[in-house]
Amino acid sequence: MRTIILILIVAVLIVIAGIATGFLNINQTRPAQAPEVSATHNGVVAKGGQAPAFDVETGSVKIGTQQTTVKVPGVVVQKPAQNQAAPVQNAQ
Repeated sequence: MRTIILILIVAVLIVIAGIATGFLNINQTRPAQAPEVSATHNGVVAKGGQAPAFDVETGSVKIGTQQTTVKVPGVVVQKPAQNQAAPVQNAQ
């Protein structure tokens, strides 16, 4: 139960973030109308009613590849010079 509630909270936060950043745009195109309900001796009758309609526009992300040249620095390794001091050995 906690997992379902956590998933719903995360989904709502994602929708809010999408709307706030402009990545998601939701416009209502048709309003909702409640049905007419009447009670008679035969029971309850509901007529009409209309669900709302929405127009949802989402942003797009384009992914592609391109070739480019990258300069890589060169590495030069030099041997040590002949006149360097010899390594010190520990005297015992």
